[in-house]
Amino acid sequence: MYTRKLNLPESPKNSFFLWGPRQIGKSTLLKNTYPNTKTINLLKPELFRRLSQNPELLREMVFDDEFVIIDEIQKIPALLDEVHYLIESEQKVFGLCGSSARKLRRGHANHLGGRARRYELYGLKMSELGKSFSIEKILNRGYIPNHYLAEDYKFALRSYVSDYLKDEIAAEGLVRNLQSFSEFLDVASLSDTNNVNFTAIARDCGITAYTAKSYFNILEDTLIGSWLKAYRKKPKRRITISPKFYFFDVGLVNVLAKRGDLKLGSELYGKAFKNWVYHELKSLLVYSQSDKDLSYWSLTSGAEVDFIIGDLEVAIEAKAVSKVNSHHLKNLRELMIDHPEVKHSILLCFESEKRQTKDGITILPYKDLEKEVLNLIEL
Repeated sequence: MYTRKLNLPESPKNSFFLWGPRQIGKSTLLKNTYPNTKTINLLKPELFRRLSQNPELLREMVFDDEFVIIDEIQKIPALLDEVHYLIESEQKVFGLCGSSARKLRRGHANHLGGRARRYELYGLKMSELGKSFSIEKILNRGYIPNHYLAEDYKFALRSYVSDYLKDEIAAEGLVRNLQSFSEFLDVASLSDTNNVNFTAIARDCGITAYTAKSYFNILEDTLIGSWLKAYRKKPKRRITISPKFYFFDVGLVNVLAKRGDLKLGSELYGKAFKNWVYHELKSLLVYSQSDKDLSYWSLTSGAEVDFIIGDLEVAIEAKAVSKVNSHHLKNLRELMIDHPEVKHSILLCFESEKRQTKDGITILPYKDLEKEVLNLIEL
């Protein structure tokens, strides 16, 4: 199958949170890493009821265990008080797994006073899939393990959306009007990889701009998407400062936006390719525990570079083209005018061989992305 690149500690000495979207493989990773560890799965209805009614039962359930995993911890925020007590008084170590921190924050849940480390798991990476990786397949199916491997992946993606609305949004009471949120989800998918116009989205959904912003906060809190901030240091010309929004899985975007089958050469294929590059870069930086920021650069006149790693250590423009010409390089060259201190400029594409232009821009095949980034920056 595949081996995940996120390395959890083999013998944990400190408690930790493991966050990640639904069905991303968190439980499987924990089971494979800690096969003989007691696991309390709050998806089990009877166990959920018992611990909801009496969180103190946790003390009895783990009295002879040094390390315990609690899956879907966000379902019972009050349980974190017991976890905190057991860490402090009994020196227990916990692996706490969840797909949403919103309910914990909203209920002012105990976050263990900073005593728990944080790990994040993302969808499948190119290096995890190895020889089974296909760019066509992953841009259409997405990064969720079951969807990438499923024969009827479109049905699996539609089911994922339904389960998310039912189990994450409705069951947790995150919105008052589930229908309006469902309509918002469809419209918001059209903003993937772009700056977000809250007013336009609100108008299309029949909601207020304030509600649209709150819905995007829900997407972020439930790990369905994240913001990519703008690079803003020492601008020489007027720049865009608003962030862009990226959904965590391009397959999900394809279903919500009703894109159909994506083929190389289309505009939508190019947008899907940018989502994939973001996914690869973000997971690489997070898994390596890097403190380097990921951002994008844009002039108000329209010139834009998709990704900046760190303080201009690497600039990456993603183009889903099989033959690069000077037009594809103009945005990186605009960046180099404003920021001649940029260390490495990369045009990521579908050409088969790596090469370099006279002004130092590397034309890089997409398959070499992770290897090239690892060579260029210190993680």
